[in-house]
Amino acid sequence: MIDTRVKIAQVEFKNPVIAASGTFGFGREYGEYFSLSKLGGISTKGLTLNKRGGNEGIRIYETTGGILNSIGLQNPGIDDFIQEELPFLEKQDTVLLANVGGSTIDEYIKSVEKLNETNVDGIELNISCPNVKKGGMAFGIKSEIAYKVVLEVRQVCKKPLIVKLSPNAEDIVHMAQCCERAGADGLSLVNTFSGMAIDIYSRKPVFNNILAGLSGPCIKPIALRMVYEVSKAVNIPVIGIGGIMDYKDAIEFIMAGAYAVQIGSGNFINPHICLDIIDGIERFMEDEGIKFIEEIRGVI
Repeated sequence: MIDTRVKIAQVEFKNPVIAASGTFGFGREYGEYFSLSKLGGISTKGLTLNKRGGNEGIRIYETTGGILNSIGLQNPGIDDFIQEELPFLEKQDTVLLANVGGSTIDEYIKSVEKLNETNVDGIELNISCPNVKKGGMAFGIKSEIAYKVVLEVRQVCKKPLIVKLSPNAEDIVHMAQCCERAGADGLSLVNTFSGMAIDIYSRKPVFNNILAGLSGPCIKPIALRMVYEVSKAVNIPVIGIGGIMDYKDAIEFIMAGAYAVQIGSGNFINPHICLDIIDGIERFMEDEGIKFIEEIRGVI
């Protein structure tokens, strides 16, 4: 018998496969294809204190080996999420991570305080959001700013706190260490890389905001390297994200030190990808005589 359970910040996941924020909505659409209870967990669409309509213009653009997105954190806001979406998710028998963003530290704190009173299993703090009080630079670029936001959120957060790191950080290893020191219970990495595309016929950027977030298979080798480096440098669990398209990719991240993985862009290509990866991990473990995930975690 194999055991695919993993524990992150005292939360037990039935398997190490989590649907990534921003690619799975609140699960309703994918629930039409399979039982969400088969997933290790779901990280919700990014939530902000107040409702956001998102960006104007083109939002998704395919590029070689990946996709660029400029969604703009469209979401119903924390209150509507709690009232309209959370009751559905609570019935799915899987771990729920509420992904939280904000433009100020105060917005993060107020959102987390509201989520403290719910049944979500943990908070995934998205520090890739623009800090409006610092000229729009993301919280997750400079380590000292990330430390401050995590420290202040930690003081009010009653749930396990997982911080989602941006690969655009000046030094992602130092950033991870600062988040651990500030009280993070875990880390998820990486978020999207900063990229852009140009329409050569209109001679204009494809996206109204010019820059967009790059994800998909093209970022996997870099994301894998970052997960490896961070896992070696911290003493808290790491969740690996970035271009995971099959069970072999997932196992690579686990061997690099990840406790679990999140599947993002692959959901757009194959709505059953999470299940395929779960099945593949189980087959690999059986074929290789591996009983527990811990046997292969961080072996590199």
